[in-house]
Amino acid sequence: MTTTPSTIHRLIPLTGAVAAAVLLTACGSMMSPPSQSMYSQDSLPDAIKVPAGNKVAMETVGVGEITYECRDKTNMPGQTEWVFVGPKAALNDRSGKPVGTYYGPPATWESNDGSKLTATQLAVAPSGTGNLPYQLVKANPAMGTGALTGVTFIQRVALKGGVAPAAACTMANKGERQIVKYQADYIFWKAA
Repeated sequence: MTTTPSTIHRLIPLTGAVAAAVLLTACGSMMSPPSQSMYSQDSLPDAIKVPAGNKVAMETVGVGEITYECRDKTNMPGQTEWVFVGPKAALNDRSGKPVGTYYGPPATWESNDGSKLTATQLAVAPSGTGNLPYQLVKANPAMGTGALTGVTFIQRVALKGGVAPAAACTMANKGERQIVKYQADYIFWKAA
């Protein structure tokens, strides 16, 4: 193709129009809210799926620790085991911004806005070796007004770690406490 002055003059407006369209598209995508992937429970065990009629209200990532204590086994004199004492975790939104805490006992989820709730366990299911199990809990009515008001269910998914220590629990170290790191997503649901 031979480039002549008249060809260049015809291409300049076209090039400008294309550049403007690209610039507007880039600006428009910066101004619109970030697209969020829809949370899906399709790959989860049926036992921990939230019933129909509920929708995801908030997704958080809990990062923290679980305390275990070496205690006597119930109704088994002379035998010991690691017993779950309680969790302590920071709850962050998907962008990493702190939005609350999770602690216990009793297991309590507390939003930075002051609303908080406890819950009753409905089901657990294995989530992989070395990880706490998946969990579904039914939320008790929230205390205070805020993000946790109206929450119906909470799912614990995407687990990493948190199981009882590998260290021996014997009569010699009965009463000893150990802390184990863990991470889990806590998905909060409300009535649709």
